[in-house]
Amino acid sequence: MPEQLTRHPDVTLQVLRSAGARCGEGAPQDILKACPRERFCKLPGGEVCVYGLDNAVTMTQITAADWHALAQQAGPPPNPGMAPLTLAGAGTAGLLAGVLLTALVVRRRRGSG
Repeated sequence: MPEQLTRHPDVTLQVLRSAGARCGEGAPQDILKACPRERFCKLPGGEVCVYGLDNAVTMTQITAADWHALAQQAGPPPNPGMAPLTLAGAGTAGLLAGVLLTALVVRRRRGSG
């Protein structure tokens, strides 16, 4: 069953509800047991956990190695001559590095690192 990461988790949950998913209702979590109840959706075909950027490091299907690989892919912006894009690229790389560091700390504290 998938974990989904989005900048707009509340909108995603509403879209899923509009399609008949039971989200945040305390439905039994058969597979995605670590999903926060308020972010858990049960559908006839399975389960979905919707994560926002604020709780991305708690995802169980994306590992610290995955976050590291993603951070490595964050290269320079498409047009490095434009200052706003350069700052955005640096900000993205910094955000990914922060997420990676947080994920590593969380994993180590949980004893699975």
